[in-house]
Amino acid sequence: MIRLKKSHTAFLAAICSGTILNPLNSSMIALALHSIQNDYRLSFATVSWLVSGFYLASAVGQPLTGKIGDLAGRKRIFMIGLVIAAVAALGAPLAPAFLFLLLMRILQAVGSSAVYPSGVALVQGNVTHNKQASSLAVLAICASVMTAFGPTVGGFLIVLGGWQSIFYVNLPFILVSFTLGWLVIPKDVKKVGADFRSIVRGLDLPGVILFSLGMIFMLWFLLTLEEKVHFGAMAIGLLSFVLFAWHEWRTEKPFVDLRLLGKNHALSLVYLLFILMNVANYCLFYGMPAYFQSALHFSVRVSGAMMLFMSMASVAVSLLAGRWIDRVGTGTPIRISAAATAVGAFMLFLVSADQSLWTIGIFLVVMGAGYGIGNVALQSAMLDASPKESVGISSGLFQTCRYIGSIVSSAVLGMIFGTSITPGHLFTLTWVLIGVSVPALLLSLSFYRSGKRRLSAE
Repeated sequence: MIRLKKSHTAFLAAICSGTILNPLNSSMIALALHSIQNDYRLSFATVSWLVSGFYLASAVGQPLTGKIGDLAGRKRIFMIGLVIAAVAALGAPLAPAFLFLLLMRILQAVGSSAVYPSGVALVQGNVTHNKQASSLAVLAICASVMTAFGPTVGGFLIVLGGWQSIFYVNLPFILVSFTLGWLVIPKDVKKVGADFRSIVRGLDLPGVILFSLGMIFMLWFLLTLEEKVHFGAMAIGLLSFVLFAWHEWRTEKPFVDLRLLGKNHALSLVYLLFILMNVANYCLFYGMPAYFQSALHFSVRVSGAMMLFMSMASVAVSLLAGRWIDRVGTGTPIRISAAATAVGAFMLFLVSADQSLWTIGIFLVVMGAGYGIGNVALQSAMLDASPKESVGISSGLFQTCRYIGSIVSSAVLGMIFGTSITPGHLFTLTWVLIGVSVPALLLSLSFYRSGKRRLSAE
C-alpha cells in the first residue's frame, strides 16, 4: 500500500482516467444523436441540445469548479466530480423522456468539468518539477486522443449496445479513477477560513449567472430560429451579455478577465482564431455523422469508420506539431492550419457533388490535419502571449473559447439540418464553413515569428 501511494504511475493513472471523461463525452455523443433523435422522435435542432447543453455547462463549469478547487481543496472537488459523473452515467440510459436525458447530460458535464481542472492542478501541485511537464503532456495527449476518437468509439459501442452504452462506458473509468484517487492522491491541506461563505465570496457569481443567461437565451434563439423567431430570447441574451461585459470590466475578481483581453491584442487574436477553428471543426464533428446516417444511409459502424479519417489525421499531426513549433515558432503552423481549413471548406463542394468514400475520406483528412496543427499551435501561441502571472486565467479562457466554438456549431447545425438532412443541406453547410475559414485565414496572416518562444501580432 505504501509503494502504491508513492507510485507516480498510479497517481497519473488516477488523474488521467478521470480527466478524459469530459473530452470523451464531448465527442462520443456525435454518433448517438441520430439514434436518440429516432427513439424520442425529435428534430435535429432539439436533439442538438445534448451537445450545446454539455458545452454550455462545461464552458461555465470548468473555470468555476477550478476556482472552487483552489479554495475548497482540489482532491475533494476531483472526487465529488467523479461521483456526479457516475450518477449521470447510471441515470442517462434509464431516461423516460428526453428532458430527463438532457438533465443527465448536463449533470455529466458538471461532474467531468469539476474533474478536469482539479486533475491538472493536482499534477502541478504534487508532481516533482522534472516530471511535471511530461505528466501534463500525458494528460493533454490523452484528452486529444479521446476527443478525436470519441465518435468512432461511440459508433462501435452503439452497434453493440445501443446509444445507452456510451453512458455506461464511463463507469469503468470512474471506478478506476475514484479507487486510485482515494488511495494515492494526497489529502488536501486545510486552509484557514475556507468555509462555505468564504468560498462563495471568492467566486464571481453575478458574472457566472449573466454569462450563463446570455448563452442559454442566445442558444434558444438560434436553435428555434427555423420554427419561430423568438425576439424576446434574443433581447434577453444580448442584454445579459452587455451586463456581463459591464460587470466583468468593473469587478476585482472577474469570471472572464476582459481587462486582460483589452490590453493584450495578441492574446485576443488567439482566442478569436480558436473560436473560428472550433466552429468549423465541430460543425463537421457532429454534422458529418448525422449526414452519413440520414442522407447517405450509412450504418453506424461505417459512419464511425469514416470519422476515423478526420480523427487519425488530427491526432497524428498533433503528435508531430510540438517539435515543429519549437523549431519554427507559432506563426507558420497557424497560417498552414488556417489554410488547410479553408482548402477543406472549399473541398466540401466536391463532397456535396461526388459522394464517393475516397472524396469524403480525403476531405476529412485535410480538415482533421488543419485542426490538429491549429489546436497545438494556438495553445502554444496563447502561452507565449500570456503574462506569466496570468497563465492560469489565460488557459481557462482558452478552454472556454473551445466550448463557445462548439456551442455555435451545434446551433448552426440545428438551423441547417432541422428535421431532415439532405445533400442540399450539406451544400449550405459548405458556405458556413467558407464563411468561417476564410476570415480565420486572413486573421492568421497577422501572426509572425519573433524569437523562439514569443508571439506577436501586427
